[in-house]
Amino acid sequence: MGGRLDGLHRRQPFAAFDAAGHNNQLIVVDPVTQQKWSAPLSSLPTSLKEQLSSTNMEFYQEGDYLYLIGGYGYSNTSDDHITYPNLSAVRVPDVINAVINRTSFISKFRQITDTMFAVTGGYLNKINTTYYLTGGQKFMGRYNPMGPDHGPGFIQIYTNAIRKFTISDNGVTLSVNHLPEIIDATNLHRRDYNVVPQILPTGQEGLTAFSGVFQVGVDLPFLNCVNIDSTGHTFNNAFSQYYNHYHCAHIPLYSASNNEMHTLFFGGIAQYYDSLGILVQDNNVPFVKTIARVTRDASGTMAEYKLPIEMPSLLGAGSEFISVEELPQFNNGVFKLDDFTDDSTLVGYIYGGISSTAANIFFTNTGLQSSASSQIFKVFVIKNSKVKIHELNTQSIGTLQMQVFPNPNEGEFLVKFNLRNNGEVKLTINDASGKLIENTLLKNLQAGENTYSKRIKNLNNGGIYYITIETTYEKATQKIIVEP
Repeated sequence: MGGRLDGLHRRQPFAAFDAAGHNNQLIVVDPVTQQKWSAPLSSLPTSLKEQLSSTNMEFYQEGDYLYLIGGYGYSNTSDDHITYPNLSAVRVPDVINAVINRTSFISKFRQITDTMFAVTGGYLNKINTTYYLTGGQKFMGRYNPMGPDHGPGFIQIYTNAIRKFTISDNGVTLSVNHLPEIIDATNLHRRDYNVVPQILPTGQEGLTAFSGVFQVGVDLPFLNCVNIDSTGHTFNNAFSQYYNHYHCAHIPLYSASNNEMHTLFFGGIAQYYDSLGILVQDNNVPFVKTIARVTRDASGTMAEYKLPIEMPSLLGAGSEFISVEELPQFNNGVFKLDDFTDDSTLVGYIYGGISSTAANIFFTNTGLQSSASSQIFKVFVIKNSKVKIHELNTQSIGTLQMQVFPNPNEGEFLVKFNLRNNGEVKLTINDASGKLIENTLLKNLQAGENTYSKRIKNLNNGGIYYITIETTYEKATQKIIVEP
């Protein structure tokens, strides 16, 4: 249900998120027999038909019922693009059977209106009996990359919140009880990202909001994460996630014997990618093939690892992982990794998302450079076998959180980094051959966020350079690209 039939949205307001790209069908897929059935939404009431054609709805399945919140798309009723203020409930098994057997499914859908659910690009999860709608935005009007005051204009409001509620549903009547929300305009200013169920070091259920866009004051993804439990939230600046920044398929696995929480991310879009062991920062935020995992140990320390395999092409952005339900899982859907006894276990399928022909297509996109992925991938967890070593991203466990912008650039850029203590930083720049271009000592810096502006003279156009910042306790290196 929902989503787009095309690829990356176009930049031109008249073409971005057009109605022709709406998914106006219900599609049922049997990945075992490799069969597919579909049915149009046309028989449903208009309010349901419009919401279920939207993109970036938040969703959660509880038993037989799939709950859908918000979503963005063109509404004939409003004669404009809107974020839908609705919660819809779908009785999944009955709808599947109706689509396969070509019978009516109208009675299997219910919907209520609530302005608190006018959210797109957030995430809907559950901790114990409470639903958590984390992050996202309310977007009204046509997308315009020039901003809200250009062309037709638009309204964009981040929720900056975790909206908590419970659902009462007896199969006939659907109602919601809102609980006090959590507002954090700095750390919850996120959308189009991954919020993943976790088992915390205490053994309790929780969530982690990984990365997301955009940081307040600069159009760059967040590198830190937000850990959420039933009592509140904390942001973790001792960890940085450099891969898989946008929403992509992900898998949570927990090892009780080691008290380790592993979260796997599959491709998508990211500000960084690895090139021969060096992080390459591209603030155009390209499509990537990277498969990575974030592991939290018993002490709560988090680290990021690049897997030795990649997606077969530029896939994963906007995709979903659908698990095999029969496998051992906790109540929140986290796999019980210790209970996997076979050498190879089919854990589920990756479905949907964007397939791109090149890493950076946003500024040249005519609608032909990407498409909705037509592939379904089986995902296996392999145990008891020698495999290649997962590569630790050493910067993920550091505290410098180094970022360079713009990148690519024309030799003029800013270096942003975080310091644990007052002190000095050594900044060096080398070219691709290792020749030292710059060696600067930055003195009397304050603890916290610091920014250094630099214009490098006499650089070769199109060159590749390596910037290193070093303190008495930490060192980080990143590649920058200087364009003509």
